[in-house]
Amino acid sequence: MKKKLAVSVSEYSDKGVKEINQDFHDVLIPKEPQLTSKGIAIALADGISSSAVSQVASKTAVTSFLSDYFSTPETWSVNKSAQRVINATNSWLYSQSKQGQYHYDKNRGYVCTLSAMVLRSTTAHIFHIGDSRIYRLRDAELELLTDDHRIWVSSEKSYLSRALGIDSHIYLDYKSFQVQENDVYLFMTDGVYEFLEEKFIISSVIDNSDSFEKIADILGKHAYANKSDDNITVQLVRVDSLPDREINEITQELTNKPFAPILSERESFDGYTIVRELSGTSRSHVYLAIDDDTNEQVVIKTPSLEFQDDKAYLERFMMEEWIAIRINNTNVAKSYLASRQRNYIYIVTEYIEGQTLTQWMIDNPNPDMESVRLMAEQIARGIQAFHRLEMIHQDLRPENVLIDKNGAVKIIDFGSTRVEGISDINSFIEQENLQGTAQYSAPEYFIGESGTASSDVFSLGVIVYQMISGKLPYGVEVARYKTKKEQRKLKYTHLYSDEKNIPIWIEETLKKALQVNPYYRYNELSEFIYDLRHPNSEFLKNSRPPLLERNPLLLWKSISFILTLIIFVLITK
Repeated sequence: MKKKLAVSVSEYSDKGVKEINQDFHDVLIPKEPQLTSKGIAIALADGISSSAVSQVASKTAVTSFLSDYFSTPETWSVNKSAQRVINATNSWLYSQSKQGQYHYDKNRGYVCTLSAMVLRSTTAHIFHIGDSRIYRLRDAELELLTDDHRIWVSSEKSYLSRALGIDSHIYLDYKSFQVQENDVYLFMTDGVYEFLEEKFIISSVIDNSDSFEKIADILGKHAYANKSDDNITVQLVRVDSLPDREINEITQELTNKPFAPILSERESFDGYTIVRELSGTSRSHVYLAIDDDTNEQVVIKTPSLEFQDDKAYLERFMMEEWIAIRINNTNVAKSYLASRQRNYIYIVTEYIEGQTLTQWMIDNPNPDMESVRLMAEQIARGIQAFHRLEMIHQDLRPENVLIDKNGAVKIIDFGSTRVEGISDINSFIEQENLQGTAQYSAPEYFIGESGTASSDVFSLGVIVYQMISGKLPYGVEVARYKTKKEQRKLKYTHLYSDEKNIPIWIEETLKKALQVNPYYRYNELSEFIYDLRHPNSEFLKNSRPPLLERNPLLLWKSISFILTLIIFVLITK
């Protein structure tokens, strides 16, 4: 039976000697599939005593974190999801303070600390601001995992240097690390940790491991007995089991479903009737089929039987459907959720009747600039849908762009897509390996760097360049250079030609998109697409280069012709 992430929780909170309890804490353990995709979230917040409304702040901080974190896209990394949520909460708290009667006094506003953790797969992520604390007890050793954001002005007086609600912008402490089974994480406010000895904490946890839910009560009441002068809140989380490192929810089908056989025309297959094979390679087979229930044409993609034991390949294959389901964009091929039980491993997507961009370029060797722009804009809109979910396509090339009979563009094949949101889930996939086609892949891939949004900008730049010229900006040289030093030898081939009369600002736009060093490239597709349609004032300043740079072959032919003519004249005299 597959192991899952599981924890035990122990909690205690009391107002102590104070009139009200301004602390707040909670934990959220979701059901599948969010348990795998998002993990378990724990949070504790402590309001400041000088404020009469900080209990609202602490409750808001915890409840917003727990609810909003699980509402963020699954493809976002844990760090991005939590940071976005906490920053949004801080903005709300700060605005409430600014609008209240104590807007001139930060110490009386909606201010609190926050110490939060997300346990996802076998990784812990900590987000912290203020002077609440998170400890880890492992192998009978207690380790403090957070820093107190507190400034001492004397031996007895201090104040918070960082907290939620104090300013419009915050800086969160963030760290991540691997967790182990039987780790115990202790969340405490200062009303607890300042009144407990380390030995007592360790012995209380170890001696009461069989009644774990009682430990927080023991610690909290002991802090009160030790004359705690503040609210008392403590919660403990013990890691009871971790998921198998090589298995996750995305690939759960891999171990219990067989590969599909080679399919033939008119063959029945899992509720579909095969019409014909659309393509077949060493990696996969693609078929046009009819859904027997809806009579709708669909595309079925099956993995090659040669890869039955290749788990990295299988995960990439299953990821393709997982990605397609999450992207809803008119310029991206959509995938269909299974409406009935599947008995084999395969993917079902919409059928797009049309041609590849490769064929379109063959049929249109000299397209007008407006046609090129319209094509590029549609491709960019599709890729931007990936980028908004922190996905990098990594295999943008003409063969992966389909054009339907109405001229609408659809991006297909997501098997090489890199998803930041799953980068911390242990997986067979080697996301750093270059999966795309070398001619269209950004240079940084070939020196071992990870792809970014600007890597897809480069790929689109190559496609636009090829649509205009029928050639590649660097030929086939990019993949040959494996170091930054070698890549400096790459020479961009200018589009300038007297026949095509390409405007200089178009040339400069492409040149920027196709920079070898991503630092000098467009960061976003929107910038590139905008400059393709609107002359960039900076580019207009550049003068048309000399003929030697535009067309050296034509220059030397002209010189040779002139020299031949001179020689002929001299001979005939």
